Amino acid sequence: MRAKHLMALCFAFSGQVAVAACGADEGTCDISSGSYHIELPDSENPPLVIFLHGYGGSGSGTMKNRGMVEPLLARGYAVMAPEGAVRNGRQSWNFYDGFGDRDEKVFLTEVVQDATDRFGIDGERVVLGGFSAGAFMVNYLACAAPETFSAYVPVSGGFWRPHPETCGGPVRLFHTHGWVDNVVPLEGRLLGGGRYHQGDIFAGLEIWREANECVDTKPDGFGTTDQFMRRRWTCADGGALEFALFPGGHTVPNGWADMMVDWYEGLPGG
Repeated sequence: MRAKHLMALCFAFSGQVAVAACGADEGTCDISSGSYHIELPDSENPPLVIFLHGYGGSGSGTMKNRGMVEPLLARGYAVMAPEGAVRNGRQSWNFYDGFGDRDEKVFLTEVVQDATDRFGIDGERVVLGGFSAGAFMVNYLACAAPETFSAYVPVSGGFWRPHPETCGGPVRLFHTHGWVDNVVPLEGRLLGGGRYHQGDIFAGLEIWREANECVDTKPDGFGTTDQFMRRRWTCADGGALEFALFPGGHTVPNGWADMMVDWYEGLPGG
């Protein structure tokens, strides 16, 4: 690792994991448009999983989800949790009109560049994931600019109504959702006294099939991984689409991290 990267790290080892520190606050890295937290595996030039917290959550809280973070580190991935911008006293993401002023694509691109410069992560192998409001952000960014990151892995969040008419493609996307999720139900729900309407997850999958030029609406692959029931579609070159349903509610489920990495590493160039 280059000398400037060594100077930027404060190593707090747990097994073969290093917690990165930037500035005065251990684990917090500040840039002009916001901040993020990151943990690194004990390897050079690792790929990166960015995971966006839900509404009212935090990047620091995301890093406390050790059931998600530690499997990713063990597989050789750096894990980053950015901080959402404050809106109405809570942190969230500007994925919908009126939800903030920050350009989230610019912010997320900048945090990746900063982590590349500071810690030597592989900026070409970046997976963007998120939970709930973070997952909505993942879907909207993937729709508007699918080339920004190498894959997208939302958990418990899709689009809001009205659904996008079209999305850019091809995109490599793996959506995971709970069967009994009543915060972001599969069919969506009304919010804010009816001012907002979460979208239908299956309608979102239709949008992704069209963006990816999938050969049929019918899945051409089914399977199970532990608690997850999975289905996938064959898509145009450069695209991949898969959906995993689990029996729980509004949560990042146990086993998600390894399942997601297995999917990503099975993709061409993953």
